[in-house]
Amino acid sequence: MSLNRDAPHFLTVIEANKGIIYKVANAYCRDAENRKDLIQEIIIQLWLAFPKYDESYRITTWMYRIALNVSISFYRKEDRRSGIAQPLHPDIIFLQEDNTPVGPDSDIALLHRFIKELKEMDRAIILLYLEENSQQDIAEMLGITPTNVSTRILRIKEQIRQKFSALKS
Repeated sequence: MSLNRDAPHFLTVIEANKGIIYKVANAYCRDAENRKDLIQEIIIQLWLAFPKYDESYRITTWMYRIALNVSISFYRKEDRRSGIAQPLHPDIIFLQEDNTPVGPDSDIALLHRFIKELKEMDRAIILLYLEENSQQDIAEMLGITPTNVSTRILRIKEQIRQKFSALKS
C-alpha cells in the first residue's frame, strides 16, 4: 500500500524516529549550522519519498536508507566545497544519549571522533550496527552483501580498537 501525503501521519513517523535523523546527521556533519541544513534536507527527502514508502519494509530501514544517502551526498558536496577536513576542536562537549555532557577525552567522545574519521560507507555500517540493526538489514539498506557487512564490521571494530590502544599507551 502506498501512503499519500498525509502530513499528520508523516509528522508522527518523524517524531517517533527522529533519533535516526539526528544520529546520521551528527555522524556526517561537524558544523552545527550545516548539520541543521542536513537535517532539514533529510526531512524534505523523507517527505518527498513518503508516498512511495513500501510497507513491506520497516519504516526505520526506509528512513536510514534515505538519511544515509542524503548525508553521503551532502558530505561529498561539503567536502568538495571546503577543500580540506576541519579537525574537531578539543573543547567541544559531546552529549550522551541521555543528553549528559561528556568531556572531549571521554571514551564516548573519542568513539564519536573515531567514527567521524571513518570512510563514508564504513561510517554508515558502524552507525547501523551500533543501532543494533541485523547484518541482513544493514546489507539491504546499503545495497551490499551480509558477508561484506560482517567483514567490514570486524575491520572497523579492529581499527577503532587500535586507535583506542594507541591513545592509552
